Amino acid sequence: MQASKNILSTWRKFDRFPMETLTKAWFYQQAGNRKQREVSLMKEHYRQFGISGNCFDLAIWLLDEFSKEGIEAYPIGHHFKTEDAHAAVIALDERGRRFLCDLGDQWLQPILVDIESEDYTNEKLSGFFPAAQVQITPVHSHIEVVYHRPNGKTSKQGYNPEPVEMKLFLEAAEYSQRTFNREPLLECRVPYQDETAHWEFCDWSSWLSTSRGIVNEPAPDTIEGWVENIHHMAGYDKHVLREALEIYKFNLFT
Repeated sequence: MQASKNILSTWRKFDRFPMETLTKAWFYQQAGNRKQREVSLMKEHYRQFGISGNCFDLAIWLLDEFSKEGIEAYPIGHHFKTEDAHAAVIALDERGRRFLCDLGDQWLQPILVDIESEDYTNEKLSGFFPAAQVQITPVHSHIEVVYHRPNGKTSKQGYNPEPVEMKLFLEAAEYSQRTFNREPLLECRVPYQDETAHWEFCDWSSWLSTSRGIVNEPAPDTIEGWVENIHHMAGYDKHVLREALEIYKFNLFT
């Protein structure tokens, strides 16, 4: 179920890239008419401030890297032009097998989604998603991922593995950069003991999801406290963090 070396080596470039909604809040006022950043600007922001972006930013950037490496890939997603929109990528190996590459949900590595492949299995697998085993099952024309958590709970997510037209995808990306939930979000993969865990900051709370369960963290009383915490976990520039968090905290969206 693992991807080929060339797909994995490209994916690994993004191992320390969080998925978050802080960057788009920070960039919104600077952006002019177009809010979705070009890859060149995303790279410049990453060099300057250590910031990445939301699931559309990450998918667009990953597609660009695959293209440079000669790897066939295309965008997928669901609920476009709504607050529930999600974007990911399918990459094809040299045998034409399709692999789900979802940086937006902070997967540890791509996973095979071609159920006709001799390498496919619907068994529960470790090492693909932080703090959970995953199962890939077909449901009509979609692929369903079942997440098995350490506490015995399960959750599901569906993916349509068919390509989305790039024009539609970029329109959805632009819509996403203009749409704000009222609470900030950042998710990242972090080393923890003998595994890679999932750290999440959401709704002014934070916690670490591990194979042993969830570790809830005390919440700081101030924005400055959150700046320090997020900087420590994700390495983001403190000035950018402060501006973005103030936009969310004081509802400074326009």
